[in-house]
Amino acid sequence: MMNGVVPFPKDFADRYRAKGYWEDLPMRHYFKQWCEQYADRVALRDVNRSVTFRELDERSTNLALNLLALGLAPGDTVVLQLPNVIEFAYVHFALQKIAVIPVMALPPHRFREMSHFVAVSEAKAVFTPVAQRDFSYVEMVGRIREQSPCVQHAIVLGDAPAGCVSLTELIERPATLPASRIDEIKIDPEMPALFLLSGGTTGIPKLIPRTHNDYIFNSKNAVSVCGVREGDVLLDVLPIAHNLPLACPGLQGFLMKGCTVVLHANTNPEELFPLIEKTRVTHIHVVPALLIRWIESPVIGNYDLSSVRVIQSGGQRLQPETRKRTQQLLPNCTVQENFGMAEGVLMFVRLDDPVDVRMETVGRPICPDDEVMILDEDDNPVKPGEVGELCVRGPYTLRGYYKAPEHNARAFTPDGFYRSGDLMRQHPSGNYMVEGRKKDLINRGAEKISAEEIENLILMHPAVLNVACIPIPDRLMGERNCACLILRPGMSVGFEELVAFLNTQEIAKFKLPERVEYFDDFPLSNFGKVSKKDLVAMVVERMTKAA
Repeated sequence: MMNGVVPFPKDFADRYRAKGYWEDLPMRHYFKQWCEQYADRVALRDVNRSVTFRELDERSTNLALNLLALGLAPGDTVVLQLPNVIEFAYVHFALQKIAVIPVMALPPHRFREMSHFVAVSEAKAVFTPVAQRDFSYVEMVGRIREQSPCVQHAIVLGDAPAGCVSLTELIERPATLPASRIDEIKIDPEMPALFLLSGGTTGIPKLIPRTHNDYIFNSKNAVSVCGVREGDVLLDVLPIAHNLPLACPGLQGFLMKGCTVVLHANTNPEELFPLIEKTRVTHIHVVPALLIRWIESPVIGNYDLSSVRVIQSGGQRLQPETRKRTQQLLPNCTVQENFGMAEGVLMFVRLDDPVDVRMETVGRPICPDDEVMILDEDDNPVKPGEVGELCVRGPYTLRGYYKAPEHNARAFTPDGFYRSGDLMRQHPSGNYMVEGRKKDLINRGAEKISAEEIENLILMHPAVLNVACIPIPDRLMGERNCACLILRPGMSVGFEELVAFLNTQEIAKFKLPERVEYFDDFPLSNFGKVSKKDLVAMVVERMTKAA
């Protein structure tokens, strides 16, 4: 087993094999199978291009061989930071062919996060665009290479400057190595196929090892409950490095069924609606903030969106009013709620659940061996219908974060249940309802922000004596980050100055506070800790009075 990876206990692994959940085949086996079975069908599309399954296989094989020639080897890790482009799929397939393990970073991540991912994973290469708007990924990777000599290659999408390697060239340049080199590589299906990122509460995201066995099963199960038919088309517009658009069922699940995946990085309705009409999209992954933006767009009535049958919503609780409005505008469409985590367990509302269940719940687990416990503060199971922390284990739920033994001791029960930090209760139907969270997270449009990470950075400002970052409710994003400050005597810092200071720390922009409130002291709980619940109420009251 790879050093730093917590394996599944043998008795559980044996059970998952006996039940057919794990087939002990690497992900590349399935990828090749799909490409052969559906060779002439269109696998991938964007605004201007279409790629068949045969072309996907050929180009990813060629890329894989060129990556081997470049010096990457089975068992190496890389950091993959690409937007929703066809080249992402080429890289994903190529890395699985040669057992190179990607860390799935997001395009908004900046030096602070990316340097951490490189250091923890000891990445041999980083895949990025050259630049985006006014941000230079090349410059960022150059600085990372200066402090992390493990990075041997900067592979960029676009015109490669000196010191970088062109991804386009690696895809298109005929390989000199024979294709048999790939077949010679042996892959242990219990090894990580990739690392996803946590929405962790204790700073920069942790790495989540997803094995070949568990991650292909993840997609198989997810696609089975989403009404996917032959000829269907998925629009992948959420950042594809996230678990939902990648594999729940996402890119992997739709390709598994011989369907087409349309990749697009811009969420503007003026671009997306004509793309949906043109490609006859049937399924879309969204987060509530995105869906609200679309249904409120004045141009929604200008396009034929009747092909859309399922809009799958995750990341945050979807309000019933948004669901009703969507189905008024798109009468052929069902909005399907789901609850999932990069760490594993997935819950889906079934498409044939009664209307009241679809309106009120986030679904139920997709596998009979997804074990769920709702625990109270003393780790005792709550009574049916009562609220507690969701704790889970199963054939595709991790047994430990990568290289994080101290955190794992807190994040898992002694018998291996993952403590999700989500407060839930079971609906009489058997589905589950989200009732809040135990972890100190801010859920901004389904991007999870660690309050502790931002608080630690704000405390570095010389004017700040104490800080508490809290989630304030927002109709569009669900929550926004409000920084509550206690300043040092005689000192001051305004909102714009604070944001400018945080930008010098080079963090993803979605983590920045969007409001600042000032206090002389903070309310405390009975245990002497800052009562963020009371802080939220106080800030909301201020906002109400100011409105």
